[in-house]
Amino acid sequence: MTRFTFSVFVALLLAAGTAQAQAIDKAPMKRTAAYDGPGMYHNYCSACHGLGALGDGPAAKALTKAPADLTRISARNGGTFPETRIKRYIEGLDEVAAHGSRDMPMWGELFRSMERDTVPLRVQALSDFLKSIQK
Repeated sequence: MTRFTFSVFVALLLAAGTAQAQAIDKAPMKRTAAYDGPGMYHNYCSACHGLGALGDGPAAKALTKAPADLTRISARNGGTFPETRIKRYIEGLDEVAAHGSRDMPMWGELFRSMERDTVPLRVQALSDFLKSIQK
């Protein structure tokens, strides 16, 4: 198994917690079961999008564009969860023009570095999890 290194943004507290600075810490990608959508979200997405998927993760301040509130995907799409578009975005096949440059990792590439044959299952499980948290 190839261990692909990816960037994880970590907020570091300075000066007794009064000032904050952001640094990039590179670590091996933690292996999570391909069927575990919530686990993958926690390990791969929550640093930026937050534990509640509101776009308020500890790394959000280090990004040039604020991470999306992933609980409102359906609300932003007329009440329908755009499953195919979300899966293509997760896998890195599509970019969202309004977002400008893409700060979010293309998970399809990272998933292929772990186990190429589980990519569709991983993308589906992550998409299913996102669908389950819609408000």
